[in-house]
Amino acid sequence: MIKKPFDALNGKYCNSLDTFSRFLTREVTIGHIPMGANNPIRIQSMTTTDTMDTIGTVEQTIRMVDAGCEYVRITAPSIKEAKNLALIKKELMVRGYNVPLIADIHFTPNAAEEAARIVEKVRINPGNYADKKRFENFEYTDTEYNAELERIYKKFSPLVKVCKEYGTAMRIGTNHGSLSDRIMSHYGDTPQGMVESAMEFMRMCEDLNYYNLVISMKSSNPQVMVQAYRLLVETMVKEGMNYPLHLGVTEAGDGEDGRIKSAVGIGALLEDGLGDTIRVSLTEDPEFEAPVAISLADRYKGRELAIIGSKLSDLEPQTSDLRPQSSDLSPQTSDNTHNPYEYQKRHTSELNTFIGGHQVPRVVIDISKKNLKDPAILSEVGYLYSSLLDKYNMAEQSTDFVYLADELPSFSFPGNLKQLYNYSTWKLLGDKSNCHPFYSLEEYTSSKDHDPALNLVSISNQDIDSELFKELSIDNTLVFVLETHAICGLQDQRNVFFKLLNRGLKIPVIIKRKYSLTDQSATILPKDTDFQLYAATDLGGLLLDGFGDGVWADASDISSKTILSTSFGILQATRSRISKTEYISCPSCGRTLFDLQITTQMIRSRTDHLKGLKIGIMGCIVNGPGEMADADYGYVGTGPGKITLYRGKEVVKKNVNTENALDELIGIIRGDGNWVDPELGN
Repeated sequence: MIKKPFDALNGKYCNSLDTFSRFLTREVTIGHIPMGANNPIRIQSMTTTDTMDTIGTVEQTIRMVDAGCEYVRITAPSIKEAKNLALIKKELMVRGYNVPLIADIHFTPNAAEEAARIVEKVRINPGNYADKKRFENFEYTDTEYNAELERIYKKFSPLVKVCKEYGTAMRIGTNHGSLSDRIMSHYGDTPQGMVESAMEFMRMCEDLNYYNLVISMKSSNPQVMVQAYRLLVETMVKEGMNYPLHLGVTEAGDGEDGRIKSAVGIGALLEDGLGDTIRVSLTEDPEFEAPVAISLADRYKGRELAIIGSKLSDLEPQTSDLRPQSSDLSPQTSDNTHNPYEYQKRHTSELNTFIGGHQVPRVVIDISKKNLKDPAILSEVGYLYSSLLDKYNMAEQSTDFVYLADELPSFSFPGNLKQLYNYSTWKLLGDKSNCHPFYSLEEYTSSKDHDPALNLVSISNQDIDSELFKELSIDNTLVFVLETHAICGLQDQRNVFFKLLNRGLKIPVIIKRKYSLTDQSATILPKDTDFQLYAATDLGGLLLDGFGDGVWADASDISSKTILSTSFGILQATRSRISKTEYISCPSCGRTLFDLQITTQMIRSRTDHLKGLKIGIMGCIVNGPGEMADADYGYVGTGPGKITLYRGKEVVKKNVNTENALDELIGIIRGDGNWVDPELGN
């Protein structure tokens, strides 16, 4: 087996950038529930029980299936757990549950071969199935690299043979944080390395005439995850492959943060028609994962039919027409290119050191329907009013703009909060300090009454190609508010960014999306959660590509407080604007050595004031230094009652007693100069 280098890629990772079109994969048989091709997007999760606890695992599996899981994954860290899968399967059948089971394998080929004779699918991680992972730098010559591939081929082939004999499917699941030393030596800690790690095993399978494969590219960083899946698709197609994709943001965390982070990564890919099965990884009981995954997947049910019904003029892929290319640009500059495999923020002009350029994306919230006679209403958007002192204090998350439409407040606003008014109302204001106009395109082009600081103009994809747009007077006060009413809203707005790139226009853009969830009945989730998932998909998908200088999520039936936290959560998940501590916590499984939910909340309670810090909380060594590769500090279970503490990937203290581990972690953070006392951190 000879390692194949990456060929030149041209960025064609999906059928169309213009409209929704699902990437057609081959069908893979997993028990009685096939995946891929024209089958629905499948929902799955993973048990958190000890696999040797047969009844506990069965009962949790039943709760997961009842919650909507179509496949259930169970860890098999050794051959004894792999054998016990037979008892679990038998008990499920007795109880009337014929759900396909997936064995999760790390490090143990013999357990994989045993499990493949019992369950419908096995998941292997190419970074640690038969490869070396010492967490150290190691240089491989081409000869050594290929010799390792030959060794892995021999060790991997028996599993493939068993899978072929028993009709068992396989997921080749690459994780960003557990790439082997061999892959790291050639590709580094990159999406390219993730893709090549999987492709090597896929080529081995095809060499052995085995094609019942599903592929995943997971990372705790949605940006890395999305880039890796995109690279995988184009690389697969170049080599004549079209295997189904398992989507997931690994170690997403819990609560609102975990849901938003998952939706940013998974949703961005679903929008481009990529993804055949979903697992949302939350540090919660696994039955709570399925409803979130269902809500994400259901948004695309019938979307292709809806598009046809809307009579779009052209449903064919238009990738080459939309993406900025050198042939379209005159003159060609680095500012006008877009690479879907590397993050680069769109270069925009910086206006009044507030928006655009190197400034963080700004947040806009509509409060026009609130009680504008009470200054306490601003607490919902991050400005805490003290009536005793008659002053405001800013929270860590506070909006940058409030939109008041045509409503006039009866109290004074804090000086650092910018107010937006419809142009017709703004022009009548006596005192315009800190107040800025919001125009329609027609209003802006027909009026000479402009604000000397900031002028926000609503535009759409259709406006960009209009004669009216050509009449725009471009200056350093102009900000676009990009709106859409299209079925494929993300694609519609992304096309505007491509057009702006092609025309060399560097005007800052605030992305606006409007949601109505009052009639939402297709999901069992609260409407607040659906709003978070939809906004994270729509706004996050663009921010991951470096598009957007601000976000404006508008939903009249959602509280301003939820809109605020969602907006900042999306910016945090896309690494666009950091406003709080980030927790990279695994969802737990049968390998976990402590209660992850309780431990995560304990760590959060004492560190959530450390703005910008990333803390990894991992239940075992499998999800330890590898999966928390993106974290600043790590808390990893290494034995019963024992924790190992990390600084990045470096072990700082081994086998610390659980009762002392958090204090020791805080001591390390403090010693590095990264600790702030809580009372000073807010």
